[in-house]
Amino acid sequence: MRALIIAAAFLLFAATVQAELPSANAVIIKQALASGQPTVIDLGARSCIPCKKMAPILEELSATYRGKANVLFIDVREDQAAARSFGIQMIPTQIFFDGKGQEVKRHVGFMDRPDLIDGLKAAGLK
Repeated sequence: MRALIIAAAFLLFAATVQAELPSANAVIIKQALASGQPTVIDLGARSCIPCKKMAPILEELSATYRGKANVLFIDVREDQAAARSFGIQMIPTQIFFDGKGQEVKRHVGFMDRPDLIDGLKAAGLK
């Protein structure tokens, strides 16, 4: 029984560590920016160390704020056109948009959970 509990805990931990949002495409981005909800787009790469550290945080925020805010990820190595269109020079870069789809804040580098929430609040999260 104890071995079963340990195995279940390990699988739960492993799933959390590997949590990743799918890379958003142009249609998803357009829908999010037109949704009337605040949006954060994290532009990074799955191979980037700070991006990997942010992945579970973004996944959790996406679930927590579903229906209240959009939390998106774009892998700029897979979607170089998005990187160009958002003017990305370094990764990770987080861009916060208000409910009207207007950029309100931009940050370059790792961003922890409290700072991401503050950015979403600055974009209009209630």
